[in-house]
Amino acid sequence: MKLRDVVAGVEDAQIHGEASVPIEGIAYNSGQVERGAVFVAMRGQEADGHDYIEEAVQKGARAVVLEDEKRRVEGIPTVVVPNSRKALGTISTTFFGNPSAKMTLVGITGTNGKTTTAYLAESILGGAGFRTGVIGTIDYHFGGKARKATTTTPESYDLQKMLKEMLEDGVSHVIMEVSSHALHQHRTEGCHFDIGVFTNCTPDHLDYHKTMDHYFESKATLFTQVLRKSAKPGCLAIINLDDPKGRDLWKRSPLHKMSYGLRGKRHILATEIRASITGLSAVAITPHGEFPFHSPLLGEFNLYNILASAGIGLALKVDLEEVRDGIEALPGVPGRVEAIANDKGFHIFVDYAHTPDALERILKTLANLKGGGRIITVFGCGGDRDRGKRPLMGAIACRYSDLAVITSDNPRTEDPATIIEEIEGGMRSECSREMDRGQVAQGFAEKGYVKVVERREAIRLAANLAQAGDVILVAGKGHEDYQVIGRERFSFDDRHEIREALKAA
Repeated sequence: MKLRDVVAGVEDAQIHGEASVPIEGIAYNSGQVERGAVFVAMRGQEADGHDYIEEAVQKGARAVVLEDEKRRVEGIPTVVVPNSRKALGTISTTFFGNPSAKMTLVGITGTNGKTTTAYLAESILGGAGFRTGVIGTIDYHFGGKARKATTTTPESYDLQKMLKEMLEDGVSHVIMEVSSHALHQHRTEGCHFDIGVFTNCTPDHLDYHKTMDHYFESKATLFTQVLRKSAKPGCLAIINLDDPKGRDLWKRSPLHKMSYGLRGKRHILATEIRASITGLSAVAITPHGEFPFHSPLLGEFNLYNILASAGIGLALKVDLEEVRDGIEALPGVPGRVEAIANDKGFHIFVDYAHTPDALERILKTLANLKGGGRIITVFGCGGDRDRGKRPLMGAIACRYSDLAVITSDNPRTEDPATIIEEIEGGMRSECSREMDRGQVAQGFAEKGYVKVVERREAIRLAANLAQAGDVILVAGKGHEDYQVIGRERFSFDDRHEIREALKAA
């Protein structure tokens, strides 16, 4: 493609130099530039792509897209744009032939529930005979192939390239988790959605967004801007009306809308709810009729995910029976209240809960289902992330646990002991009794907490302390198979560590 054609859809683009040069690729990282590519210089949190323009040119970049006209390189065709991130999305969409316009695209945003809703939707649509692809927090998969996810929603170039690959592989329906970061950074620019789903909005990522208002507004753009720009006719917003921010979004969104929830008048809701430590049963009421279902997923919060996925299926004209079958066919989601089988009589779960709301939801569920057993919670908080949630999560862990074991999550460049201290600040109001490892090893009869910096040792302590009927929750990392210490990743999987701990117990 010629440069002028590649940038034709970019708003307010100004081409300086030869506009007819052929473009053979796109790069937004100077280290990935190949000869004949256009290099898009973007400003990031830690680096500015404008500082790497000369390196990109030396590696063979044939043209440059940038925001700062003063950084132009003599003799290289340059496109000056107001926003390089938006431009990258538009350029990539054009370069890869606008793939999302040729398939059904569902976007799911919200603080919690995105992954489970995506997996449920995949199960429903796959069971109905559609070829599906999923882009999300755990991985990006389609056609029996999977790649580890580096971010929940990839950068726009990688996203459009992946959509193109999916289209060529015969994928007809793509379910995508859409993060607040991705929306704020215009990674979905050029995506033509058919459906947008809003799950909920509770505090998270405030290290990046700073305020809840900014965080919510970033998520809201999926409905107020992105879907409105979609070329698809009759775009639909599926919104959780039990969430206060969902009600706000309902009033503001000009799209066709479908509501879901457990209370009040909703298009899709659940009644006759029965919950146990082995799953959920309920009757779903929809505009197309009712159906009973049983799911091995736990907790009221998963009822919301089930109803949202049912809305996706019905909106895409899947029969009620196939919607039900898809819900019942999903055995679980990696790292999402994932049960760890054992022969010791324990109930052990690994969950990704890394926000106050998510941790409280899973612990309340387990507290209601535990029977006569005790709850032992192992958790920490990530380093270089929102510090405000640390004491909140500490208080929640103590409130619902018989023993809370505070440990490391992904400390990154922070001192794990400092993170633990900040978590501990919220625990004292709920369970003032701190115990050392020696005391805990003798057993515990009263609520309390213990600090164990090494996550592996924290998990082993929980396994050694548990008795038949007890519940162990290891929270925070879920599906992750690594731990970030400093700037390095080390192999670490909570599920593997639990199984090893059980062998040694």
